[in-house]
Amino acid sequence: MLAKLSEKAFDDEDWIFEIKWDGYRAVADLSHKVPLFYSRNGISFLSKFEKVTKDFSSQKHKMILDGEIVAYDENGKPNFQLLQQIGDNPNLALLYQVFDLLWLNGHSTEEIPLLQRKELLKEALVETDSIKYCDHIPEKGIDFFNQMKKMELEGMIAKKADSLYLENHRSTDWLKIKFTNTEEAIICGFTEPRGSRESFGALILGKYIDGKLIYAGHTGTGFNKESLNLLHERLKKIVAKNAPFETIPKTNMPVTWVQPDLVCEIKYSEITKDGIFRHPVFVAIREDKNPEDSNEKPKEMKAKTTTKNAEKEKEVTLNKHTVKLTHQDKIYFPKDGITKGDVVEYYQSVAEYILPYLKNRPLSLNRFPNGIEESGFYQKDAGENIPDWIKTTKVFSESTDKYIDYILCNDKATLAYLNNLGCIDLNPWNSSLPDLEHPDYLVLDLDPSKKNTFDEVIETALKVNEVLQSVKVKGYCKTSGSTGIHIYIPMGGTYDFDQVKDFAHILMKQVNEKLPKTTTLERSLQKRDDKKIYLDYLQNRSGQTLASVYSIRPKEGASVSMPLEWEELKPGLLPINFTIHNALERIKEKGDLFKPVLGKGIDMIKALELLQNLK
Repeated sequence: MLAKLSEKAFDDEDWIFEIKWDGYRAVADLSHKVPLFYSRNGISFLSKFEKVTKDFSSQKHKMILDGEIVAYDENGKPNFQLLQQIGDNPNLALLYQVFDLLWLNGHSTEEIPLLQRKELLKEALVETDSIKYCDHIPEKGIDFFNQMKKMELEGMIAKKADSLYLENHRSTDWLKIKFTNTEEAIICGFTEPRGSRESFGALILGKYIDGKLIYAGHTGTGFNKESLNLLHERLKKIVAKNAPFETIPKTNMPVTWVQPDLVCEIKYSEITKDGIFRHPVFVAIREDKNPEDSNEKPKEMKAKTTTKNAEKEKEVTLNKHTVKLTHQDKIYFPKDGITKGDVVEYYQSVAEYILPYLKNRPLSLNRFPNGIEESGFYQKDAGENIPDWIKTTKVFSESTDKYIDYILCNDKATLAYLNNLGCIDLNPWNSSLPDLEHPDYLVLDLDPSKKNTFDEVIETALKVNEVLQSVKVKGYCKTSGSTGIHIYIPMGGTYDFDQVKDFAHILMKQVNEKLPKTTTLERSLQKRDDKKIYLDYLQNRSGQTLASVYSIRPKEGASVSMPLEWEELKPGLLPINFTIHNALERIKEKGDLFKPVLGKGIDMIKALELLQNLK
């Protein structure tokens, strides 16, 4: 959730007031065995701020926290520049100031009023040397603001006491009130240096106004020799032939234009009527911000704004839509040298095969914008910035008590757009529009522990097939692309989720009875035997998603979730046998083995009767 800029401090009994920390905003997801810690644009902070992340193990509850990573100088004052130079300051005083709680022990707290969230947070959070609860004061905003000023802090945040948490939303329920004028600007170019100055003279700044990138001034102050050289090296890597502005500004010295990818923070005295910063001073590069965060862009701009002739970027026309593909040389699989461009190219090459399994199905986007070795994150809500030609569907979520706007991937253009966002694998619902209540297929997910071999998973899959054959049901199997096997049964949209889930449970019970030593139905990780394969039938609930057939998985080797003939399931087979490099060749050779999954559904009642007779 984001705060809007406001000019004046105020008193109000319906509001609370917090310190505005000068640091990196960060979400800590402690809901899984392995924690995630990331910025607003998905950059992982796990290794960078190890001093904080090592204290996650002290937490007793499963939580998702929102807060700010703050570095303190020798006088105990927050210092953003120190935070950027953490590599040179391993003993830096670092704190994760936690001010909100988004999820606790299985339940979203986003729909609970702010004060109640903070009460839960205060009770649940275990404070350590590096993790602190960020307190607040009620009502007295003016006194608090004056106190912050005396302490020479950046400002304060005012929050409505009963405000709900609205993800990716800039709301007037949260306000930021600052002492100095600071803002993010986009670096669009740099001028040649004068005299004895090295590297560059000044940065050319831009910002979005009414959806257009416009010139916003230039700054040549705020640097030392080292920061000048470091920034110059970065800028040389993103040089562009043309200016990103429609109206090119006049400058005193020749300009080298760059792709408008880097965001910096500046201090300034005022902004003129035509949007130019007066007396801007460079503060720092904001690695945690995307250019589109800087000045909220109208949604159509995301598809249309482009840097012409920029290397590593291109525009493609698919299904009569223009899709901008950025940073195509960014490495997604470091150990394999596979780039974002390779991922886009693979999905376009298998589009005719994968799209039928995605069409009209709400998607959970599993995004890895910085590659598989950095943390990924799930995104369900489409958000405001998607191009208007992308199809979405609103689905009411009981857990959050609000509508989620899911993306539908029905064509090659949407597929390319999603891959460009960092979606390496694609995770569709089991049901499709117009009827989301009745799944098209049932899924049996064989989920091994770390101690199981893939041969044991194969043995279990063959046992599942035996059970299915005994009740005259045809199942279709695929590698998960990771460590498991998925078996699909066509249901034809005839039964609701509860009926399908119950049937899946009955089938898995049969398998468990036949393989009691190697399989388990125990859902809880804590109670589950860590040497057994989990027979997961709960993937058959509304809103559950699994990686689609023909989807790449974010694993070393870039394995692909591949359909198999039952005869191919033999000891020695490995998921890594099917990768981004050979998947298309195999699909062309075998045809689409999964086609019947979307065909005529089974007669579940008949299968249950046969199962009863077997007993």
